[in-house]
Amino acid sequence: MNLSKRIESMQFSPIRKLNQYADEARSKGLKVIGLNIGQPDIETPSVFFESIKNFDSKVLAYTDSKGIPSLLDSFIKYYNNLGFNLNKDEILITNGGSEALLFAMLTICDPGEEIIIPEPFYTNYNSFSDIASVNVVPFKTFAEDGFRLPSKSEIESKISPKTRGILISNPGNPTGVVYTREEIKMLVEIAMENDLYLISDEVYREFVYDDLTAVSALEFTEAEDRIIIIDSISKRYSACGARIGAMISKNKTLMHTALKLSQSRLCSPTIEQVAAAGLINTPKDYFYEVNREYANRRDILFDCLKTLPDIICQKPTGAFYLIAKLPIKDSDHFATWLLREFSIDNKTVMIAPASGFYATEGLGEDEVRLSYCVNQQDLKDAANILIKGLLEYKKIYV
Repeated sequence: MNLSKRIESMQFSPIRKLNQYADEARSKGLKVIGLNIGQPDIETPSVFFESIKNFDSKVLAYTDSKGIPSLLDSFIKYYNNLGFNLNKDEILITNGGSEALLFAMLTICDPGEEIIIPEPFYTNYNSFSDIASVNVVPFKTFAEDGFRLPSKSEIESKISPKTRGILISNPGNPTGVVYTREEIKMLVEIAMENDLYLISDEVYREFVYDDLTAVSALEFTEAEDRIIIIDSISKRYSACGARIGAMISKNKTLMHTALKLSQSRLCSPTIEQVAAAGLINTPKDYFYEVNREYANRRDILFDCLKTLPDIICQKPTGAFYLIAKLPIKDSDHFATWLLREFSIDNKTVMIAPASGFYATEGLGEDEVRLSYCVNQQDLKDAANILIKGLLEYKKIYV
């Protein structure tokens, strides 16, 4: 029997597709250090688990499709602390930021319409667009200049009568770029001048280094009716498994209409919502310590990479990823070779080939995305394995 064209066209996750080789390596007694996935090892704030322990309802019931009041209030307080005043009808609680992104696409696009995205981009943007029958139209950014946005005219050259929105990640996954105020302003102007929505995925807002500040699209109130914010507790509070996110917009008509999608899946998980509502009480020094830890990890990885002059990589300033252009032709082959053929002291490393973070065929084949979500000692070991493995790989295959 045939399967749908939609599912046939979807790619497997480039972040997880090498899992079988990692399992094989572990079966041989090797320790596999994972730089392939953005799974923080930072402890989730204890208030999250305390809320679960204190949950004493006799029935685990459905909740409001918009989200429970205490969680909506928690998001409102969080955004108030950032200087943004939100109302409950401007927030939808979703099953992670992933569902928020899918809801945004389904709400603003009909099948066959387009969203333009700077590439490389978070690989699941491809998956969500496939599910929504939306076409991704990429515009290129480059490792050589730290993946800054191109000119306004170049971005506008990708706009067609089918274009419905612009989608960005800021701070950026997979690149670690933090867009400047001027860059965000340019995107806002493009959206306003071309009657487009701007979807701003801001789930890494807390992770910005070198005294920089993440600029939210919400700051541009002149375009508030066309701005959609994607948010999540997953990375902010190291709570990826809770699957609690939010879709946010000042466009009340858009949000009221998107409620249909929330109602279609009834509600987000009740206990996780209750637990997430308490996270607003996380002490501020938690974020200070986490930010400092990630900055140190970034420096460890970047300083190791820059010892090889033929690796192209600008120092990332946000999130906890970087993309490195390597002196190889096939990063899929290299990543597989590391897991199957190379180790040091019974350790090897798992990385994510970057081609899956592009929509343009052939791009990213000499690049890898690396996540620095592991402890500093493992990161030092992984960086050493990666560099020495690259040197050995070049002797054999390049």
